Amino acid sequence: MLLHQFQSKSSISPIIMSRFLYCFLYLLLSSTSAAGRILLLGKPDPSAAVATARWLSSQNSWGVLSTISSDLGGSPFGNVVSYSDGLPGDGRGVPYFYLTALDPTARDALQDERSSFTLSEFPLGTCGEIDPENPTCSKLTLSGKLKLVEFNTTEGEFAKKALFTKHPEMEGWPENHKFRIFKLNIEHIFLIDWFGGPKPISPSEYLESARNQVSVF
Repeated sequence: MLLHQFQSKSSISPIIMSRFLYCFLYLLLSSTSAAGRILLLGKPDPSAAVATARWLSSQNSWGVLSTISSDLGGSPFGNVVSYSDGLPGDGRGVPYFYLTALDPTARDALQDERSSFTLSEFPLGTCGEIDPENPTCSKLTLSGKLKLVEFNTTEGEFAKKALFTKHPEMEGWPENHKFRIFKLNIEHIFLIDWFGGPKPISPSEYLESARNQVSVF
């Protein structure tokens, strides 16, 4: 009804109409869940580095997890993996992964825990038409140690629920593949979200950020 009334006023310019439709659809979609994920909240300002890092962590669902390859003589090996940093509305900033030792990433981590995990803003659709390498299209690399999380612990139950909520397919993956939960203990953070080089963020600043209140799937 509102759209019909708005369209019926011929004196309204196409530019104003397009802006109205954009705002209307944004508000509508922002409150609607699709495939278990609520559409994106607004990107933080470039001056809010910690909030941007937490935003990238909460809004993405996959990234590139790099390990020290046991098959390639210690060369770096990057692998596309799914992850979750928490339950809807309760993102913790720590990425959890559901991996099998049939895959080289888990095998590498069991021999050498040193790892890094890279996320880009580009898959979120908020970079517009710029190239993914453009500094204004944010990118985040979390480096540290990839640790096993036991299923029968409080953290294990939390991680499993967080992963299965964000990636429902995981719950039906083959039991004989012996999937395990891993998490990245963050020791270093590299964030580019504007011109001028990486933003200095300590792990404690990142983990304590109130941005965890906007983690939605």
